[in-house]
Amino acid sequence: MKILVVDDELDICDILKFNLETEGFEVVIAHSAEEALKLPLQDYSLILLDVMMGEMSGFQMVRRLKSNPSTARIPIIFVTALDGEEYLEKGLNIGADDYIAKPLSMREVKARVKAVLRRVSQPQQAAAPPYDSVIVYDGITLDLNAKIVTCDGQKMEFTKLEFELLSFFLQHPNKVFSREDLLKYCWPQDVMVLDRTVDVNITRLRKKIGRYGKQIKTRVGYGYCFEK
Repeated sequence: MKILVVDDELDICDILKFNLETEGFEVVIAHSAEEALKLPLQDYSLILLDVMMGEMSGFQMVRRLKSNPSTARIPIIFVTALDGEEYLEKGLNIGADDYIAKPLSMREVKARVKAVLRRVSQPQQAAAPPYDSVIVYDGITLDLNAKIVTCDGQKMEFTKLEFELLSFFLQHPNKVFSREDLLKYCWPQDVMVLDRTVDVNITRLRKKIGRYGKQIKTRVGYGYCFEK
């Protein structure tokens, strides 16, 4: 698998390249977003991306990638010195699959890289779908077979995780689930995820489904539920 590392810090690039190559990955380095955008990005299985670089930031680069159908599905992990809830939320909201703050633990980086690649490469299950393969709540229609969500008649673009969260809530209405429950049932089992990442993804989901977002209730001290 080919991984692209985009960072203007030469030492970080060298460290990431060395450690990822020891895991069997082919690693290519770009020292700016502008340099990276000249590459055949559709050939890469994953992009590790810094935020603060040159004239174009990592956030700007991701927005460009996500707006292009040929690169929209490339998984992206931000690797950046910008540490804070607002930056984590922004990174995930614009489409990143994970967010790692510097200084880096190479053990953590390798684990998260493998987890993201496993998640995006998981084949669709061949098992029979549930009896009710289409779930409807008011103006939300969720097709478990086709993996399609429509809100008020408009087809929505959902990440795999957003789809899993919404389908889980709709199949278990009015029941409170802790962050640990949601990690257990909606995230791949071997993914390293912080509790705050659950909160950020809930925030993303609320925004994605518009006026129905208010149905995802926070039960302080307990977790979340979808209230019908």
